Formats: sequence, C-alpha cells, structure tokens
Amino acid sequence: MRLFFAFLLLAASALPLQARSAAPPDPPHRDWHAGWITHPTAPLREPVVLHFRRALTLAAVPASYLVRVSADNRFILYVNGHRAGDGPARGDLTHWRYERFDLAPLLKPGENLITATVWNWGVYAPIAQFTDRTAFLLESEATGETSISTGDPKSGSWQVELEHGQQPLGRDRVTVKAYMASGPGEQVNADRYDWAWNSPAPSDGSSPGASPGAWGAAASPMRDSIYAGVNRAHSADSVGDNPWGLIPDELPPMEYAPTSTGEPVRTSTPALRRFPSAQVTVPANAHVQILIDRKTLTTAYPQLTVSGGKGAEITLTYAEALYDQNGHKGDRNDVGDRKAIGITDSFLPDGGPGRTFEPLWWRTWRYLELDIRTGADPVTLDSLKAQFTAYPFEERAVFAAPAATPDPDLKAIWDISWRTARLDAHETYMDTPYYEQLQYVGDTRIQALISYAVANDDRLARQALRAFDASRIAEGITRSRYPSSLPQNIPTFSLLYIGMLHDYWMYRPDQDSLTRALVPGTRTILNWFATYEQPDFLLREVPWWSFIDWVPTGEIPTYDAQGESCVTTLEYLGALRDAAELERAFGDPGNGTRYQDRADRIRSGLYQKCWSESRGLLADTPDQKSFSQQANILGVLYDVIPRDHQPQVLKQMIAIEPGTTPNGVLSASYYFRFYLARALDHAGIADDYLASIGPWRRLLPLNFSTWPEIPGDTRSDSHAWSAHPAYDFLTLVAGIKPASPGFSTVTVAPHLGPLPSLTATYPHPQGAIKVEYQRQGTGLNATITLPGTLTGSFEYNGKTTSLKPGVNRISAP
Repeated sequence: MRLFFAFLLLAASALPLQARSAAPPDPPHRDWHAGWITHPTAPLREPVVLHFRRALTLAAVPASYLVRVSADNRFILYVNGHRAGDGPARGDLTHWRYERFDLAPLLKPGENLITATVWNWGVYAPIAQFTDRTAFLLESEATGETSISTGDPKSGSWQVELEHGQQPLGRDRVTVKAYMASGPGEQVNADRYDWAWNSPAPSDGSSPGASPGAWGAAASPMRDSIYAGVNRAHSADSVGDNPWGLIPDELPPMEYAPTSTGEPVRTSTPALRRFPSAQVTVPANAHVQILIDRKTLTTAYPQLTVSGGKGAEITLTYAEALYDQNGHKGDRNDVGDRKAIGITDSFLPDGGPGRTFEPLWWRTWRYLELDIRTGADPVTLDSLKAQFTAYPFEERAVFAAPAATPDPDLKAIWDISWRTARLDAHETYMDTPYYEQLQYVGDTRIQALISYAVANDDRLARQALRAFDASRIAEGITRSRYPSSLPQNIPTFSLLYIGMLHDYWMYRPDQDSLTRALVPGTRTILNWFATYEQPDFLLREVPWWSFIDWVPTGEIPTYDAQGESCVTTLEYLGALRDAAELERAFGDPGNGTRYQDRADRIRSGLYQKCWSESRGLLADTPDQKSFSQQANILGVLYDVIPRDHQPQVLKQMIAIEPGTTPNGVLSASYYFRFYLARALDHAGIADDYLASIGPWRRLLPLNFSTWPEIPGDTRSDSHAWSAHPAYDFLTLVAGIKPASPGFSTVTVAPHLGPLPSLTATYPHPQGAIKVEYQRQGTGLNATITLPGTLTGSFEYNGKTTSLKPGVNRISAP
C-alpha cells in the first residue's frame, strides 16, 4: 500500500497544471464568502509545512467546478492525488494574489479528495516573499453540499495536519559563500514524513499513514482577535480584519513539464554511471558521489525516487558551474576534480519503497551532484526526473543569418540570450534564478523589452510595472526591487522605472490605459529628485544607493568636492525627457513643458561642467578627474555631447572591454552595454553594433549556456541584464522598432554590419513582421511584410520609403 501511495504522488507530480481556469479574468473587486484557515496550534510565523484535506461527494461531475485559492506563503493544490496547480504568485500584503482553477477535469462521480500542501519558511523565506502568518484559503463557486470553501461553516470543515518530516535548511548548508536572497534548501526526513497524507482516508476514519490524531479540524489564523469572522477573505479595495488584500493573478500558470536531468560525468564508483538512465544500488556503509551534467542551465523541480536505505543521507547540490581548488569557475564544460558547491537539499530515506523527494520550490542548476552516505542498509536509486518551470514565454521571433555568414557566433548568442531571459522569468522577472530571484527595475526594464520583441507578451511586464508603482515610499520614489520583504532603495532605478513605463507605452497597445494610470506616480519621483538640483542644474548626492553599473575597479557614480555627479544627473535627464512625452500624451501638457525646460537647462549645465575639451569625453564629475563609458554612453544618448562629436566618442567606447580601464576610463558591464547599443543607434552608427558584441563572443569558448552577471569571476552564471542581444538583434540589426506609441506604426532600419543577408520575424501585436535582406553590391534588396493594417517606413542609407500593409519589395541604393 505504501508503494502505491508513493507512486500516486510521483504520477501526480508529472502531470501538467491542467486545472487552471480558462474563464474570463476576475474584476479587481469581488465579495468573498470563504475564510482563511490554518492549524489550530502550530506556530504561525515559524517555518512550517501543513497539509489540508477535504472530501467532496458528487453525484455527477459538473461541466465546471471553479475555485479560487491562495495561501501565505505558498500552496500546491491536488485533486484525487493529481497536481492541480500552485501559487500564489508573489505580491505584497496589500496586493495578495489568488489563483483560479477549474477542478472539473480532475473530479469523478462519488467520493473526491481535495488536498493542499501549504508552507511558510519564516525567517528562511526568500527575500522576494512577503508574509504575515501561515494560512490557506479556498473558495468554490459551488454552494450547498458541493461547496468546499474554507472557513465557511455552511460547507463543512477542512482537516489539517502538521508535517513533521519536511523543514528548511539553514544558510550554513549553502556551500557557496555569496549573497543569497533566494529561498532555503529543504530536508525531508522520510521516517517522520506522512507518505499517505494525499491518499483517501480509510473507511474507519483513521488517518492513513499518520500517527493517531495527526489530522484535526482547521481553525482561523487570526488568533489575536476575539471576534468571529475576522478570517473572512476580502478584496484589496475593501476593508478587512486580516492583512491579505486579495487581487486576481492575471498571469498564466507557470510551466511544469518534463525536462532532461542530464548524464553522469563523474562518479566515485564506475557502476553508478548507469544512473539515472538505469536503476542502481549503493551498498551499505558506503559513501559515493554522482555528478550529473545537463549541458545547459535549467530551472526545475528535481524528483529523486529511492527504495530502501534506512539510515542513509542523500545530499543534492545544485551548481551553475564547477569550481576549481582556488574557487574559480573557468570553462563551464571542465569537470576534472572541480567541485559542485551551492544550494543543497537533504533526503533521509526510511527504508520504504519508492520514496520520492521533490522540493516544494524549484531549483536552478546545470550540474547536480548526489552525495550518498548509507548506513546498515543499501539504497536503490530508482530514478531521477525533473519538471521544468518558468513563465510560459513562447519564442515567436526569428533571427537567421545564412549558414555561410562571416559571423557564425550570432546563432549561439541568440540562443543563449533567449535561454537566459526565459530562466530569469517566473511569477516575476528575476535578476538571477539562483542567488536572488528578485525583480529589480534595472534588470526588468531590459527583460520586458526582450519579452515584447521575442515573445509578443506583456503580461509579466505589466505585473512588474504595477509592482514598482505599488512599492513607492512616502518620499515619492519607488523601491529598487519589488516584491521584497527587505526594503532596498536605489533612487536611480526609480528614474529607469520611468523609462520602462515609456518603453511600454511605445511597444504595447495600451487598451486598458495602464500607462495613463501610472503616469501620476512618475511625478512624485521627479519631484523628489528636483529637491537635489543645484544652482548649476546638476544633482548633488542623493540618499541611499545611487547604483549606475558594476565596475571592476573604481566607483560609479563618483562625486566632486561639492557632492555633484554628472552620471547621476544624466540618468535624471533621461527620465525627464521620457516623462515629458508621457505627460503630453496622458497627463498634464504643462508638466510636459516644464519637464522639457528643466531637461534643457540640465543638458546645458552638464555640457558646461562635465565636457572635457582636452579629453574629448564627458567626465563623471564636474572636477573632471574621472571618466567612464557610462557617462559618455548616456551623454550621447541624451545629446549632452554634441551630435558631431558623438560617433567619435562612441567608437572609443566600443573598443573598451568589460573589466578594463584603458586610459583611466572605467568600463561598462554587460548590463550597461544595453545603453551603448541604444547610443549607437541614436548617433547613426548602429552598423557598428555587431562589432560591439565582442564581450559576448569571448564568452562562447567558455561554454556558458546562459549569460553571466559580470566579466571574470562572476557570481551569477545567469543574469537577465546580460541577455539584451536578443532584443538588439531584432531592433538594431534587423532594424524593427516602433515609430509611434503602441507600435501603431513601424520603422524598419536595418544595420547589417558585415552580414551579406538576413531574415527575421518580429511578433508585432497585429501579427508577424517579416523582413528579408540581401546585399546587392553597395545596395540592399529588402522584402518587408507588414501584418494587418500596420504601416511604416523603411530607412536605409539616408533614404526613406513608405511601407504599406502586406508585402513591400524595395531595392535601396
């Protein structure tokens, strides 16, 4: 019987999230009749795993059985042992999301079992996770005898069980010492785990597979109140007596689909090399290791099934790359005697058959090491599987240079960029799926643009824009990252948030006027920055952390003796420019004029104070003692550097490698070279773009499968801000970009560099924009197909040609 239960759980975990409701989305407000529930005595703010269950008897399966589900922190919902879905997507307490599922496909006539695992990792929870106390909520649209709503006395009671066999691991179990903001590893002690919690109850009413009395009636989580009904759920726009202001999750379900676990590349015992393609047994009183390589990074739920092995400990270590004895990574394909260090999970078998370990939260890895210590009993490794998870983006864009191209790296750079963008996108965008899993403005702006250009999907970006708007502090600026239970303020990221909103306005049809709703929030940001303007129109040093970019040596931004920074002021100038356009379109035209006037004064002040005639460069500070790529990139982008100087300045910037400081000029990271690409386009020399991506080319021999955070000994091997070539290839090389807000018209301006030909597809909101380019001597033959009613213009060699819907064939001299 125990083996059957284990098999049931394993089979359930392999099913897709098939119960998510396809009905129209809920409005922001609804009247709730369900209430929050929890364990009657378990600690509510300490690490805990709870199981909930509820029987449902049906004479026949209805066409639809819709439920709305949430939890603090997280839940996984099951119906008759099958995984129906999980959540809730992260938010803050005043914007607490719930998920909708149609359970009908998983129901059957007669007795059904609805169950859920709910967990809260307390002080070990990821920084992206807000929490108040452990609680569970489910509201069914069904009423009467077929209702299963929690906290509703009319619909019967839910039972709850405290799971003693699963707990978080402390940070001391993370074997790589670096900033770690993601969640903890987990330990499952099979001796204490209730393997039958998700199975139907015996006919005598006892708890299957659990100690007597383990299951009991669920209770209200609001123990600090003497009043009834304080646990009742409420929408975010309503007054309630509990902290969770509920809003519908507008995102699709995250993927949950089988993926490769890889092949063994090193073992301490040759016989173990057959695993995981075949079952293997580790003898008693042994210590063995198996290192498995997937070849590419993934974000997935590992599923390790074992039999026997009572007294053993199996440690799973997840690594983006292997480390040599000096702590360096090097070629990501090198194995040798290198070590896998990082986040770990622990599984303690109880000797039973078919025990499956799957953590409650997904893991990130290329290399997975199994370290197995057995006691008096051997342990059989039955299987190792994995379920890939990420936001369900679809790669709809195409970028294809011919096989005979003089630039064979482009395909690899495209593929790695898209893989990086995919793995750094889940319920929120994430800077890194391994170390932090946090949604930062600077990273997210780039990720959103990739999402628009490659996937034609703005749903995750809309979530991010709303989250940053909701993060605003009393002083008026946004937080640097959100959701984040640990507050962090980077004022310059508030300026980039304005740019991100401007991007959305340009790229996406704004049918529900999200841009209009968020424009008022940009004013509080700019009003706050205005208080730091000096008589010379430059900004003095602002509080908190004015992050601009990572640099290997030196510091950005720097300040002179008067506390002024040219670089911070440049980002302020860019935000004023973007905000002026937004105000003219959606807000107060007078504000737009005032912002533009302020921007013009600041631009003049920057040129007077920061332009060095002797160096032919823009300085970082008015004392002109330090210089950087970042200052000069922004100086071109915002026309502080005169137009006739811009090409010359940028050609100097292209030549500077990340991690170097030639002639004392601090280099830009992979992240800030996103703005270099924009500056090349602005200055009219985007044909030099392909010559500027040398830093990515030089990563290819190191066999990265995703792009790193910084050059050299990078912490993160997957950092979203380095993935922008996927966006650049479409918008600069293929040259497809919006010519007016909402992408209502298009500009096609290719910059092929040395490429003799190119084909590309851009997924526009109206359909696919397709371009085909073929050089003909010094000219270009172009075939451009525009979808729907889209019109635009083709620009090449200083000549502009109108584009109409359908096929356009152009021979450009």
